[in-house]
Amino acid sequence: IDPAYEVTGVANYYFLLVSTVVVMAAGTWVTHRIVEPRLGPYRGSREAEPLVPLAPAERRGLWATGLFFAVFVAVVAWGVIPADGFLRDPAAPESWLNSLLLRHLVPFLFFLGLGAGLVYGLVAGTVKSDRDVVQGMNEAMGTLGAYIVLAFFAAQFIAYFNWTNLGLIMAVQGARGLQALGLDDWPVPLMIGLVLLSAGINLVIGSASAKWALIAPVFVPMFMLLGYSPELVQAAYRIGDSTTNIITPLMAYFPLILTFARRYDPATGMGTLIATMLPYSIAFMVLWTLLLIVWIKLGLALGPGAALYLSSAS
Repeated sequence: IDPAYEVTGVANYYFLLVSTVVVMAAGTWVTHRIVEPRLGPYRGSREAEPLVPLAPAERRGLWATGLFFAVFVAVVAWGVIPADGFLRDPAAPESWLNSLLLRHLVPFLFFLGLGAGLVYGLVAGTVKSDRDVVQGMNEAMGTLGAYIVLAFFAAQFIAYFNWTNLGLIMAVQGARGLQALGLDDWPVPLMIGLVLLSAGINLVIGSASAKWALIAPVFVPMFMLLGYSPELVQAAYRIGDSTTNIITPLMAYFPLILTFARRYDPATGMGTLIATMLPYSIAFMVLWTLLLIVWIKLGLALGPGAALYLSSAS
C-alpha cells in the first residue's frame, strides 16, 4: 500500500504505558474480589519450601551484572539522547526514531543478554570455560524448538501470500466490503471486531508471531486502504492476543504454569486453571477494549510518531 511507510519499535509505547496501569489495577481487583474468595481456604501441601540465602559468589555475580547493565544502558543513552549521538542515523540525526538502537534492536538485546550472562557466570564462578557458555546456549535454544517449527510454517505462509497476491486481494475486497457497509468511518466497531477476531484465533494458535503472520498480511493493508494506521491495527491485535493467552492450553507456558500449580495443589487440572484465569481474561478484555475506545475518541497518538490515521501520521 505504501512501501515507504515504516513502523518503529516504539509504535504503541504511549498506549502500552497507560495499558500497564489499567491491566495492573484490573488484575489486583479481580484477584482480591473474585479469585481469592472463590478459591477458599488453602488445602494444598503444607510443606514449607526452604529459603536458601544467596552464596557470597552469587551476590558478587548479581552486583557485577547490575553494574554491567547500568554501564550498558548509560552508553546506549549517551549514543541516542544527544542530537549528535553516535547511535543516531547520520542521514536523519534530528530524530531518535531512526537511531541504530531502534532500527537494530535485536543485536542490542542480544549483546545485553550475552554480556550480563557472561559477567554473572565469570564473577559467580558458574562459567569457567567456553564449554559452559556453549552448554548454556544449547539449553536455552532447546526451549525454542516449538517456536522455530511455527516460524518455519509461518514463513511459508507469508511467502505464498506474497507470491499469489491473495493477501492484497483479500485486503482490497475486504476494504470495499466495509465501505459498502458504511463502516469505513467507524473505527470503534472495526477495532472491536479486530480485537475479538485476534482473541478467538488466539485460542487455536498459540504462537503470537504465527497469529500476527496470519492476520497482518490481510488486515494491515485492508485498514490502510480505509485510512487507519498499521500502529492502530497492532494495538487492537495486542489486546485480543494478550487477553486470551491465559485461558488457551496452546500457550507455550501453559504446561509450565500447570506444573507450578500442582506443586501446591496436586488436584489442579487444566479445567481448574482455565476457570481460575477466566475472570482475569474477561476483565482485561473489557477494560482494555474500553481504553482503546477512549484512546480513539480522544485522537491520541499510540506512540512516538504513531498516529491513529494515515492522514495525521503523514
